[in-house]
Amino acid sequence: MFPATCLALIALALIAPTSQLEVVNQWKFLDFDLPFHYNYADIRLENTLFTGLEVTDDRIFLAMPRLRAGVPATLAVIPRNTRRGSSPVLRAYPDWSFHDGITGNYSCNGIISVYRMRADSCNRLWVLDSGVTTSLDDFRRVCQPKLVVIDLFTDRVVRTVYLPDGVLRPSSLLTNLVVDESIQGRCDSAFVYMSDTAAPGLVVYDGRRDEAWRFVHPSMFPDPNFSDYNINGEDFTLMDGIVGITHSPKLGVVYYQPLATDRIFSIPTSVLSKGPPGEFERLPVQFVGKKSSQGLGITVNLVDETIYFSPLTETSVAAWNPITNQQRLLAYDPEKLQFCAELRWKSDGYLWLLSTRFQKFFLRNVSPQETNLRIIRIPLATRTTTGLTNNLFY
Repeated sequence: MFPATCLALIALALIAPTSQLEVVNQWKFLDFDLPFHYNYADIRLENTLFTGLEVTDDRIFLAMPRLRAGVPATLAVIPRNTRRGSSPVLRAYPDWSFHDGITGNYSCNGIISVYRMRADSCNRLWVLDSGVTTSLDDFRRVCQPKLVVIDLFTDRVVRTVYLPDGVLRPSSLLTNLVVDESIQGRCDSAFVYMSDTAAPGLVVYDGRRDEAWRFVHPSMFPDPNFSDYNINGEDFTLMDGIVGITHSPKLGVVYYQPLATDRIFSIPTSVLSKGPPGEFERLPVQFVGKKSSQGLGITVNLVDETIYFSPLTETSVAAWNPITNQQRLLAYDPEKLQFCAELRWKSDGYLWLLSTRFQKFFLRNVSPQETNLRIIRIPLATRTTTGLTNNLFY
């Protein structure tokens, strides 16, 4: 397909913080429009951070998984056109009746814990509900993982797909998804590829046939040599497998990366969509490239096939085009680019991302006096390479 290349260490000491970063919204702690009957003593905003982002013409959708107790809502929405740098109040989506988990009265008709969601071409939101609560502490699966499809015109659920036990494992944690409408049709005919992070693998759902199957490969597992992280001098350990995934319809591949690795891999969508793998079938996984440090968010520019990613240690956002081998540093900011949990290329000419300071939430030393959560966008019309003294991608 294309030769693997390598992301070398960036000479960050020579790079000034990038002025191109546009902070769309920012919060110290997230603020919710809570129903009057909620017991505020149950709310733990110091445990609440977003990991998923979807942007439409008029709204921004955010996913807040129940990593620990006290998360008010796991899926919320804010207006897209708010004052730059403001801290808007989050509204539960589709409404608060789907988010009773804060009380401990889990309803499997609602939404338990969402890491990410994606919009399709039919103006519907595919929400991946892991069914797992307090995943960082005691990891309780309280409901079957499912896909919830919501019509964005009416904000009503139009389809719910409960994933069968055969594609799950006892420790399955479904965290990310790609909606592929390029193979057999749009909307309900789409394929959905989902990352299983804790029991590493890829789960595939065929929307037309209403069937699901599972793929496993060693490249989807965490590497113990990369389980330790350092962000702005703070160290923590996390052994997460495959979580970052994105899709190139033109090249017909899904790119993916475990969190605990310095590598990016790919697999053809023709393999994922053909049906369950045969016994002893060898998957044609390709090693795409090696980064300077671990990363979470990854996305593809559907116009020119550029891959965007965020090396965590370098608190930066980088780009590599697998066709031209052109490499760029888009942004570097030790304050604003701490732990980019989500990157989203959008056709509006911007790269959108979530910066979360996850390490502080994880280590329980997050401060309500500091800005901890940001929605950021980077204009892609102009790019900086100032201070780039070596290759970004090996």
